[in-house]
Amino acid sequence: MDWKKHFLSLSHFSEDEILGLLKRARELKRGIPGTGPARPLEGRSVGLIFEKPSTRTRISFEVGIHQLGGQPIFLSRDDIQIARGEPIRDTARVLSRYLHGIVIRTFGHVVLEEFAKWSSIPIINGLSDLLHPCQVLGDLMTLQEVGVDVAAMHAAWVGDGNNMANSWINAAEVLGFRLSLACPEGYLPAVQAKSKSITICRDPREAVKGANVVSTDVWASMGQEDEAAERAAAFADYQVNSALLEHAAKDAYVLHCLPAHRNEEITDEVMESERSLIWEEAENRLHVQKAVLEMLCA
Repeated sequence: MDWKKHFLSLSHFSEDEILGLLKRARELKRGIPGTGPARPLEGRSVGLIFEKPSTRTRISFEVGIHQLGGQPIFLSRDDIQIARGEPIRDTARVLSRYLHGIVIRTFGHVVLEEFAKWSSIPIINGLSDLLHPCQVLGDLMTLQEVGVDVAAMHAAWVGDGNNMANSWINAAEVLGFRLSLACPEGYLPAVQAKSKSITICRDPREAVKGANVVSTDVWASMGQEDEAAERAAAFADYQVNSALLEHAAKDAYVLHCLPAHRNEEITDEVMESERSLIWEEAENRLHVQKAVLEMLCA
């Protein structure tokens, strides 16, 4: 499998390729043309298969495809025959004959891999329970915009070892920056860190000590609502608040992929503070995804 034909994980790309995507995303944000046509997806259609509800992912991809000159076609799970038992291999091969790429937001990462195996067109990970590469790509772009060297920074993750934590690990492995994760026992990342620059601990204060950026996410993600009370107890000491940030670098920034449960995993005060880049990172999803779409689907 040539994973570079798709965008399922940051781990499938080199440091130069990731930095190149970030550079192109910044150019697209500033309206700087590429070497090809101004609307590289002109006459092309990109499907969006969503098994999970979405605000940022759906809107940013639909707008991005439109801005690049293409036609977005939104498909919920109930809109296609997979919901009625059609094998993914059949759906993938048929859609490959209609579309020029597919963005998939799903629960199981295996769905993305199965689509990639049987599709002759690019498959883009809009989110899976394992990984969320587009979000972390947007986070990296946002940090670059405020002058952070993303290849030399110290990033900290506080909270659940979820798809965001896994993609931060992937990014650190590729770019080589220092990453410290604080996760409770039983909620560790599924992706195994190989680099010595990546550490996992239980104490959030230890993880954020000297960090340039502190990231977090909800304690109970979509599909985990039944675990909310149990998770709230397990994560009680993992809130990103002003007291925790006292242990980070003086000029540290704060990120959250949204939606946020305010005053649970992160306080209102921190979200609305000058440290917060939360709204900028949400905006930059649009631009990094346009770079990905241009790279794969043009």
